[in-house]
Amino acid sequence: MSSRRIAVARDEVPFLPKQHIEREAELVLAEYADSHGAITSPPVPIDEIVDVHLKLVIEFHDMRELFPFGDVHGAIWMRDQRIGVDQSLDPSTNPRKRGRYHFTLAHEAGHWRLHRKYYLEDVAQGRLFGEDLAKPAYVCRSSDKRPVEWQADQFAASLLMPRKLVYAAWTAWRGNANAVAVTELRGAGAGSVSLTDEKLMEDFCRPLAERFQVSPEAMRIKLNDLELLVRTRADMLF
Repeated sequence: MSSRRIAVARDEVPFLPKQHIEREAELVLAEYADSHGAITSPPVPIDEIVDVHLKLVIEFHDMRELFPFGDVHGAIWMRDQRIGVDQSLDPSTNPRKRGRYHFTLAHEAGHWRLHRKYYLEDVAQGRLFGEDLAKPAYVCRSSDKRPVEWQADQFAASLLMPRKLVYAAWTAWRGNANAVAVTELRGAGAGSVSLTDEKLMEDFCRPLAERFQVSPEAMRIKLNDLELLVRTRADMLF
């Protein structure tokens, strides 16, 4: 049905290195701090940043009803300045999904901050989507691995887990700034021998993930990126 087609966004977004994306996330945090005070400890108040600072309306929708492909967590309506999140991630009814909810918000904020000038909505067809919901400028599928999605993921990670806060929280938690290797965790008997390296690292960093109110997977990826959690000592650059 034409009324259920997805508005097409431009894919030709320019390459952005991690450093650029991280600086943009830091700029958003600095702008928020100017009006609301610096964020000195986790968690980052992503709801306030999205709603109050970026002035984007947050709505919950049944994404399975709106989109037939079934793996949509979020969408953004650029012209209307609205973010849609799948209702299954609503932390008021499903608090165990709070980390995924926060990452979805931050991901959509990344599209808003990094990509909105590259996206055009089909105004002629945008009046009817479902019943009274205009078509989104972009729909984010969990299986989508295009560069534009990678950029939004990198922005979300930098926004929710700023490196300064992560380093400080890691040092306070561990008692030092030293990295931890999976080989050390296995040597200490942490977890079952059947656990994959990824699962073992996620179980290990779960307390830190809870402090930042993100998923263990998101925290594991961030710690890997900061080289605080590595597979072996050989992975470390020092």
